[in-house]
Amino acid sequence: MAKFASPVRQAAAVVKRLQGRDGVLKSVGTVRNYQAALSRVAEWMRVERLPVGLQSLTSQQAHHYLEMRSQSVGQSALNLERQAIQAMFQHLTHQMAVGHALPVVKSELDQALKSRAYTREQVELVTLAQMQRNSLATEIAFAAGLRAHELLTLRRAHERIADPRPARTEKFQGRAGLHYTVQGKGGLIRQVTIPLVLAERLESLRLDMPRRVTDRGIYYQQYYDLAGGHRWSASYSAASTRVLGWSAGAHGLRHSYAQQRMTELQLLGLERVVALETVSQELGHFRPEITEVYLR
Repeated sequence: MAKFASPVRQAAAVVKRLQGRDGVLKSVGTVRNYQAALSRVAEWMRVERLPVGLQSLTSQQAHHYLEMRSQSVGQSALNLERQAIQAMFQHLTHQMAVGHALPVVKSELDQALKSRAYTREQVELVTLAQMQRNSLATEIAFAAGLRAHELLTLRRAHERIADPRPARTEKFQGRAGLHYTVQGKGGLIRQVTIPLVLAERLESLRLDMPRRVTDRGIYYQQYYDLAGGHRWSASYSAASTRVLGWSAGAHGLRHSYAQQRMTELQLLGLERVVALETVSQELGHFRPEITEVYLR
């Protein structure tokens, strides 16, 4: 494929070759949808300045792309794009054997639309119904607005530099604590702040040697003996249902963080638009319109 090919032409070339494989693309609608999906992937590669050519996409890059897209599209659209990439991997670039699959990435937009915020009192009740390892993870997620898998990636800020991204001076204003970094959506490394009392408890769980853990088919290097990922999320939902009679999922803790921070920042005198941008940076999606969803 020529290096100067546009994203649309790259996607068209891939789909044309897939059409030559019996049974891969079974309908005109699938052809159209896969071509549009792969065009978006190729455009993302161009913007990210990755090696030229859609067919050079790696499985790790594909996962990062899907995580990035999960913040702005619903589950159906996300699944379609995953299936299009998977078809290319299985039948064209042979990075994946037929019958294997890319890990399913959950739509954060869908989660945000379905979840609702927990009050501090409700979170305290949930933590009392959890085992100690899970309860500390819940307290940290609530205090720092973390995603489930991000709990597995915590490191002190001086040990791992955050990726360069826009950062307002108001970021973390009014919040004291120790700075850590986490690996968020799309592999983005961002800084978070954990209150000192929780940071001290976290440091008591520091591992002598990092360990490799798997969550939803993705590997992470873990530096603390802290719960996280799908297992912690399931624990949270079960405990919430037991003590409250309902569960908005662990994602509801990010709603709580967003709402609390918006109130804090506005009480400090920030205009709403500035507060929205600041909270979006703290949460790691960098899109004020997504923060608006969390405020419902």
